[in-house]
Amino acid sequence: MQIVNSTVEDIDLIFWFYDAAIEYQKKVFDKHWKGFEHDLVEREINENRQWKILLDGQVACVFAITFNDHSIWGEHDQDDAIYIHRIVTHPDFRGRNLVQHIVHWAKDYAHAMRRQYVRLDTWGDNEKLIQLYQNAGFKFLGIITPDFRSLPKHYIGITLSLFEIKL
Repeated sequence: MQIVNSTVEDIDLIFWFYDAAIEYQKKVFDKHWKGFEHDLVEREINENRQWKILLDGQVACVFAITFNDHSIWGEHDQDDAIYIHRIVTHPDFRGRNLVQHIVHWAKDYAHAMRRQYVRLDTWGDNEKLIQLYQNAGFKFLGIITPDFRSLPKHYIGITLSLFEIKL
């Protein structure tokens, strides 16, 4: 298994992952992503913040990171953290504990970047993901309503559960 940066050549594949995730979300939950801006993903790739997991040469998962997230984390954003966003596993690779691998990678990455926390969020009422992230070692911090004004459209009108791992 390898975790490597995504490239511009991966953009169509990343959006295929997002579309597959939206279809899956519609089947298993009462909320789903609304889609993402091409410019956002391209910027993440150019800033080396978009990642992919390769298993046997195939892209099994994609995710993004950022180094600040004030709209969601407010005053806590001043802490040194990396924030994980939009983890999407290819349907053929579900059930392989890829989140655990991302957590291990993120802890190493955060440590190398001299960050103190690894953080992420999910829908405030998604019990399955809340449990998944707690099982992966994240501490559940509670539910918030984010500042929607500066967030992508998929955040509008939702609450979020917040999670962190202190290194």
